[in-house]
Amino acid sequence: MAIPAVAVMVPMGLLFFISGFIVNVIQATCFIFVRPLSKNTYRRINRFVAELLWLELVWIVDWWAGVQPTTITLHPCATDVSHSGASLMLGTLSYTFFLLSSAKPYCKEGCYAMVHCKVMRLKSHTSHIAEGGGDRAQGLHRTVGSPLELVFGDGYSVIPKHQIKVFTDPATFQQMGKEHALVVSNHKSDIDWLRAGCLGSTLAVMKKSSKLLPVIGWSMWFSEYLFLERSWAKDERTLKLGLQRLKDYPLPFWLALFVEGTRFTQAKLLAAQEYAASTGLPVPRNVLIPRTKGFVTAVSHMRSFVPAIYDVTVAIPKSSPPPTMLRLFKGQSSVVHVHIKRHNMQDLPKTDDAVAQWCKDVFVAKDALLDKHKADDTFGDQHLQDSGRPLKSLVVVTIWAITIILGSIKFLQWSSLLSTWKGIAFSAVGLGIVTILMQILIQFSQSERSTPARQQR
Repeated sequence: MAIPAVAVMVPMGLLFFISGFIVNVIQATCFIFVRPLSKNTYRRINRFVAELLWLELVWIVDWWAGVQPTTITLHPCATDVSHSGASLMLGTLSYTFFLLSSAKPYCKEGCYAMVHCKVMRLKSHTSHIAEGGGDRAQGLHRTVGSPLELVFGDGYSVIPKHQIKVFTDPATFQQMGKEHALVVSNHKSDIDWLRAGCLGSTLAVMKKSSKLLPVIGWSMWFSEYLFLERSWAKDERTLKLGLQRLKDYPLPFWLALFVEGTRFTQAKLLAAQEYAASTGLPVPRNVLIPRTKGFVTAVSHMRSFVPAIYDVTVAIPKSSPPPTMLRLFKGQSSVVHVHIKRHNMQDLPKTDDAVAQWCKDVFVAKDALLDKHKADDTFGDQHLQDSGRPLKSLVVVTIWAITIILGSIKFLQWSSLLSTWKGIAFSAVGLGIVTILMQILIQFSQSERSTPARQQR
């Protein structure tokens, strides 16, 4: 059931901004005192600290979205599992489901556990179960390729409401998170920037105004995100210096580069189609025209130390509304399909013009892939991989909540803040500021409020 945003915005805002300011203070302290002595030590500490912040956003999607009583079966595939949550880049590589508040992994046939006073078990079926009914031939053991169903003891089946289904080959899936990579994705949804930040070692190229966002933007700055003004005359030097700094990064990282330059909307698609028609370029149907200068610069500077490019295609199924920050806060469900294809960096052409054309060709192929997704409502030609619902986010938020609640009680007892009208007014102003900051965060994420990038002619 959807929850009114106002009922959760203030308590979540208090949790997020109080903990976020603590994280920012720790980051600033390490930046001043640790980084001058050892940049790599600072980066390792900062990764851990920043993750304490980003995992709160992961929790909103993975756990706050909850579960709904419905049935799902997965099409036959040697490694097919559905993933609940937003943090596809955080996923564990284990073959597990995490459901409800128990956060117990169910990875063996016939495994039982008590969840909300109901017994849940993992069943396998030797025949596909279509929506609305069908024969249910139960198997005593899971055979490779048989669909799975999660079932309560009283007959209810449950799946997480918010899902990200990751389609990629097993070899690519095994490499994810273990190597430096340049990530090139279409800019489809309002929470793409959230996906880019949900791994402590994931970086992104963002618009300059992003670093002004309280808590999140400041954490991005301390984490060495690259901020551009969308003017190549100003951004070329900034991008080159930022990429050069990553050469000695001590941990595997992904650098997310949204080469379309702005988030997808129908109005921007129409402008891209008109531009393509007037210049003889392939007319896009599902993506915007990539701006290749930044991509060419990234490849030329990262070719020597980054082994892979991950070509990511994001699609929203027809039956699902697009995910937004407001929907997440209200507990409303969404489904996102993500297709990942790995390219060896060394296989790319050597000249700048050829690299630029390679990028354009990737987006032409991406456009065709999205056409196929529109027709089939799935990236069904690839294996569906499980990246897991990270238990870490639940643990982190629980610890933050307990710490802040106990600290607030102690502070109120010490200060007697709520015993005077002046203290009550001060508290009301503080809650109003938190509400405004949450509204700013929501508006920042909305694609219709994003500004179009300049066309490169």
